[in-house]
This record gives sequence, structure tokens and C-alpha cells, in this order.
Amino acid sequence: MSGLNINKREVDGVLVMDLDGRVSLGETNRQLHEALREAVADGKKKVVLNLAKVSGIDSSGLGEIVAGYSTLSAAGGSLKLINLPERVTDLMTITKLYTVFDIYDSEAAGIASFDGGQAGSTSA
Repeated sequence: MSGLNINKREVDGVLVMDLDGRVSLGETNRQLHEALREAVADGKKKVVLNLAKVSGIDSSGLGEIVAGYSTLSAAGGSLKLINLPERVTDLMTITKLYTVFDIYDSEAAGIASFDGGQAGSTSA
């Protein structure tokens, strides 16, 4: 069974979640759901998902990322994605979700985008 490991760490006031494994229907989806809801419950408003080690993602996994984005937005927060593997980038492009999320190529760029980056962000 391929699972999902989520390592949480804080960098300059931003919660970074390093995902390692598959994000798909079932237990891995619940893990991500719980991690994002816990972040909101803990008052974390700036969250970055590091997808560098994501080996696969299905429609349910994408749905969970969208739900996390909505949950954080409703709480006055923001969710950004970094280090998308080529497969995930392709999937985001095909589903047109690439235009919904703020996506960055590096952790430094994703974290820096929270400082004053709000004025230039796209409204959904």
C-alpha cells in the first residue's frame, strides 16, 4: 500500500507541508484533509504545499487540494503550491487549476510571495 507522509515545518511564519507519496482516494486523501483542517484550527493562515515528492495524484487528491484552498480562503488564509512534478503540472494544466492556485518553482519564492504578494495575487 502506497501511503502519504506529511512533514510539517514552519519557515518565517509560513506553514510548509512536505508531501511524500500519492494523493489519492482513500486514506491519503483523509490525511491531507486532516492536516489542512488542523492548520486552520491552529490559526495558520499561510500554508505552502511542497509537492516535490508527490508520486501521483488523482481527481480525488486534486479535489482535496481545492477543498483545502477553499477552507483556508474562508478562514482568511492562503494556500500556495511549490515544486510541482511534471505529471502534477500537466494535470493542473489540463484541469485548468493552474490558473486557480499560486504556484512557485521554489520554496523560497513560495514563502516570499506571502510578504506583500497579496496585491498581485489573482482573484478567483
